[in-house]
Amino acid sequence: MQIRNLNLGHRPVLLAPMEDVTDIGFRLLCRRLGASMVYSEFVASDALVRMVNKSLQKLTVCDDERPVVIQIYGRDPGAMAEAAEIVVEKAQPDILDLNFGCPVKKVAGKGAGSGMLQTPELMQEIIRAVVNRVSSRVPVTVKTRLGWDHEHRIIVDLAERIQDCGAEALTIHGRTRCQMYTGEADWSLIGEVKRNPRMHIPIIGNGDITSGADALRGFEEYGVDAVMVGRATFGRPWIFKEIRDTLDGTPFDVSAAVQSDFAPMSPDWQLDVLKEEVRQSVERIDEYRGILHVRRHLAATPLFKGIPSFRQTRIQMLRTEKMDELFELLESIRPLLHTDNLSE
Repeated sequence: MQIRNLNLGHRPVLLAPMEDVTDIGFRLLCRRLGASMVYSEFVASDALVRMVNKSLQKLTVCDDERPVVIQIYGRDPGAMAEAAEIVVEKAQPDILDLNFGCPVKKVAGKGAGSGMLQTPELMQEIIRAVVNRVSSRVPVTVKTRLGWDHEHRIIVDLAERIQDCGAEALTIHGRTRCQMYTGEADWSLIGEVKRNPRMHIPIIGNGDITSGADALRGFEEYGVDAVMVGRATFGRPWIFKEIRDTLDGTPFDVSAAVQSDFAPMSPDWQLDVLKEEVRQSVERIDEYRGILHVRRHLAATPLFKGIPSFRQTRIQMLRTEKMDELFELLESIRPLLHTDNLSE
């Protein structure tokens, strides 16, 4: 798949933008584990225009994670265009993405994110404003959903209009805003957009990609140009290797991804990946907040599934505030990871 001059290879697998998840440390780890391209946390255009330091920090990227996408959101065309200018100048991303898909109330309820699906004309105005401001320097892409609700699934028509405004790729999450993250993602309309002979920009499918088989189905049954993985990466950044192995038919080499004495994809290796994620977070932020930042990954990881009488250990793991103590606890779990010790 190619977006302008950026070639992402055959059947690329992308890391979705996720608030408070896809910071630079996690993006780097996912790239090393097989992600073809990674997205930043979304950044509020208004905050960038006001030069809010916390938002500006989200623009930090490094060459090792490229290709990298910075994503912004907002509902004012002027502010979005100005924010896009700031992003291009400070971060020099490979792609600038516009978020019209976030369903959370504090965003969509104010008309931004997926709230823009209720005002598609304003969405188009924003896309044109951003394209006019920065597309000579960076491709502008869009991420959105099927529609606001089941009765207003407008994506097939809207996709053409997004393309006409100058967007160079479109990511579609297979749910409406009202669904949030419940129910199953509906890829049928994603496939319909891709089959539309009037569409010529790449279409990226998003929603419920949790395995290599899911990704393969997205490519083969719905014809998408790329797939995007989001929540399935929580506590499982190695999902990119799992997917690449399925798509390519050959093992994706992750021997240099983390320092480990264990075979890639073994339970011991996966534990070392989680420790590396903790270590990076602590080094990037500080010990207390760094551990707090990765707790959702430790809570969500499938690695500990099936360990008998694990509840108290899990509670202790999620309460620990010192990295040495957390690593000691994780090492105490290591002998329990082997098949002979796991319950059916």
